[in-house]
Amino acid sequence: MTTAGSLPSICFVASGAYGAVSGRPEVRHIGGAEMQQVRIGRELRRRGHAVSFVTLDHGQPDGVEHEGLKVFRMCAWEDGLPGLRFVHPRWTSLWGALKRANADVYYQRGAGPETGQVALWCSLRRRPFLFAAASDTNCIPSLPDLPTRRERVLYRYGLRRATRVVAQTEAQAALLRESFGLASTLIKSCSEDPLGAAEPAPFEARTGRVLWIGRFAKKKRFELLLDLAEASPQIAFDVVGGEASSREYSARMSERARHLPNITLHGWVPQEGMGAFYDRASMLICTSWVEGFPNTFMEAWARGTPTVSTVDPDGLIRKHGLGAAGDTAGDLRAAIVSLRSSAETWRGCAQRARRYFLENHTIPAAVDRYEELLRSLSARGREAATGRDEAVGRESPPRPRRANTGA
Repeated sequence: MTTAGSLPSICFVASGAYGAVSGRPEVRHIGGAEMQQVRIGRELRRRGHAVSFVTLDHGQPDGVEHEGLKVFRMCAWEDGLPGLRFVHPRWTSLWGALKRANADVYYQRGAGPETGQVALWCSLRRRPFLFAAASDTNCIPSLPDLPTRRERVLYRYGLRRATRVVAQTEAQAALLRESFGLASTLIKSCSEDPLGAAEPAPFEARTGRVLWIGRFAKKKRFELLLDLAEASPQIAFDVVGGEASSREYSARMSERARHLPNITLHGWVPQEGMGAFYDRASMLICTSWVEGFPNTFMEAWARGTPTVSTVDPDGLIRKHGLGAAGDTAGDLRAAIVSLRSSAETWRGCAQRARRYFLENHTIPAAVDRYEELLRSLSARGREAATGRDEAVGRESPPRPRRANTGA
């Protein structure tokens, strides 16, 4: 906990984030929500805040530090007995890690049962709880990413009891308001600037290849990319990513992709190796039916790589000319052909993409907003704690001690 005048501490509750925090290549579950939290956490630590993470156990020591980020571990995902492990050890180890972190503010991103679990812990201990939406699916009543009633009940409980809610886009803010009656704070997602003063790779240095990145999950609609590749044998595609929780779907997609000569499957690539893919691609393609604000968009725009996509958060791609958006494989094919065949069109999109990233999605700009929230929330937390202590003092005065009579 902070003392008066010091910077507020924060704990990011992100069970799948240890790979992103540690950089260990064998811990491969690194999603967009995890990357966002690590980026924000590292910048807050650089500014002097105490920053901790709660993650699953991957064999690391409890309280280990990685570049100043302290990690408190829960159980391993497979620990415990089926039917019982949800409560013990998953829930109990989560609460134990929250206690050991002892932060001023707790932050959790993305819909899940842990939203309710963290909210309840924070409520019992008068700690502010900050929830951030990770996808549009977190903001609609059906909650399609949460298959069980238990998960949905806990998530709704946590969402309604969050001290503050953060949305990535105007669309998410509107959905939270319409679906749950909740006001939210808009803080745009962020990414590193890999170029600084350098120029992005020019049109002439690009390969003409199209880059797809993601898990073979049903909502990513990898089959749409395969349809496009089958209909357009003259277009070459690089695919980074692969296996998802739906093993049957993943296997089917992988098998189909391996039979297409214009698709190259690269598998999982560590974050530090992704720059080369963005630099040589002529464009990034997204085939999802729903997203939040993809990290891949920001990473591509930061390198001056246009985007062709079936999702367009807040209509930004169309509005700012960052590439093209469409609904069908035919729409995507037309956009790809246009960008590949016209250097002038491509350069305009690339320049606008780079400029839009610098004006809207840098890490310092996002963390400026988070620091404002942290100051407000930690002050509120101190007031709540003071009020609680005063109330306890009024309602339960200490009992006088009995004299020791020696009897």
